[in-house]
Amino acid sequence: MRRRATGLICNPTAVDARLRHAADLLHALPGVRLRALFGPEHGVRGDAQYMAAVDGGRDARTGLPVHSLYGAAAASLAPTAAQLRGLDVLCFDIQDVGSRYYTYQATMLLCMEAAARAGVGFVVLDRPNPIGGLLVEGPRLRPGFESFCGLHDLAPRHGMTVGELALLFREERGLDLDLTVVWCDGWRRGQGARAAGLPWVHPSPNMPTPETALVYPGTCLLEGTNLSEGRGTTRPFELLGAPWLDAHRLAAALAAERLPGVAFRPASFVPTWDKHAGVRCHGVELHVLDAAAFRPFRTGLACVLHARAQAPRAFRWRTEPYEFVEDVPAFDLLCGSARERQGIEAGATLAELARPWPAEERAFGRRRAPHLGYPG
Repeated sequence: MRRRATGLICNPTAVDARLRHAADLLHALPGVRLRALFGPEHGVRGDAQYMAAVDGGRDARTGLPVHSLYGAAAASLAPTAAQLRGLDVLCFDIQDVGSRYYTYQATMLLCMEAAARAGVGFVVLDRPNPIGGLLVEGPRLRPGFESFCGLHDLAPRHGMTVGELALLFREERGLDLDLTVVWCDGWRRGQGARAAGLPWVHPSPNMPTPETALVYPGTCLLEGTNLSEGRGTTRPFELLGAPWLDAHRLAAALAAERLPGVAFRPASFVPTWDKHAGVRCHGVELHVLDAAAFRPFRTGLACVLHARAQAPRAFRWRTEPYEFVEDVPAFDLLCGSARERQGIEAGATLAELARPWPAEERAFGRRRAPHLGYPG
């Protein structure tokens, strides 16, 4: 990026080992011409809630113009030709959490496509996958179910870094793009965020710890229902429930599934905002006992399956628009098709719902293999 007019796609996770932000470092670095900042969902400084439109303006620290990549309409999700005019390179520096639904890798893909159209180079400053890079889990994304929580056919738990994803996107989307990945030094695929030893900066307001990231590929599915996924508590995505559930019955039903690496504690909580704000909810808290054995997608789907089975009249699927899509249920967008929802409605067991996944996981594993840049 030296002597090149640069735009930086960033949020609060764009820090070095001393917690200095990339915007501040690049702005002060002689020879780097940082011209603009681009902010994903939650904004450059990370102070906006999920699915809340973010405005542009100027960054208070650097004085640079800020272009929002998460406004009130789908057209806001990619940089415009006017915003890229005069830039030589776009640089992406954001910590991902290893899940298809998490919107930062979708932002990267849209920025790569815009850069390719504009003839602008693209640099990814890679970061470790905080839930590890060995395991792949969950169903494929089928055509017609694309959204900002799934723009490209990835497994819900994809086991890739953003640098590896960028290589996969360039090939599979057929992008004519000058792409450079700056790889991490010393990371191995089996390492999660704690083992990597890097400081954790929460990448979004409801992702406070690496442990949250580990459960997220499963319990994010609750966003497609009227069950609380624990937003408005201190343990988002680890707590879940609803006012009409029996916590002990739900915990017992989930324990009977014998899901690997996880235990379920009956729990009650009162969300301070979002679903059921101010109302006492009953459900479970997930306790991951063995991160290597834990399978978040299977666990999250089991939570939805058994919560619905306990109170089918009170339970409902989310029908409101979700991530700029109005005509497809949010649960289907998250799962990648209508198959899982329809199976639940038809009374399928968890084992029956999971039967197609291993073949789809293996297929994605073969697709990702040529793009992996780190040892196991």
